Amino acid sequence: QLQASGGGTVEAGGSLRLSCATSEGDLSYYYMGWVRQPPGKEREFVAGISWPGRNINYVDSVKGRFTLSRDNAKNSVYLQMNSLKSEDTAVYYCNARSMFNPNVNKWGQGTLVTVSS
Repeated sequence: QLQASGGGTVEAGGSLRLSCATSEGDLSYYYMGWVRQPPGKEREFVAGISWPGRNINYVDSVKGRFTLSRDNAKNSVYLQMNSLKSEDTAVYYCNARSMFNPNVNKWGQGTLVTVSS
């Protein structure tokens, strides 16, 4: 499975870097993404990156502030979050979906990001 880390509490305008890695197998040919679930709300897509990393997509609300990248040698993806806002407060989950079989879906345990205003 996936291990997500890097969450925490930060003041508005601050930065955090989330990491997601696997200790089992590798993430070759997996589309990697982050989704988040704000308190009392449904999960929403945040960002995703294709294999091996040419195509990256972001939800409009984080464009220009968040940067998604992957290190294929380390089987890891990173979400650099800058200029954080209170509305970014959520539990962030990383996800890996096989590009050959979309039914193969892996999830991390979630990491809490709290942005104080």
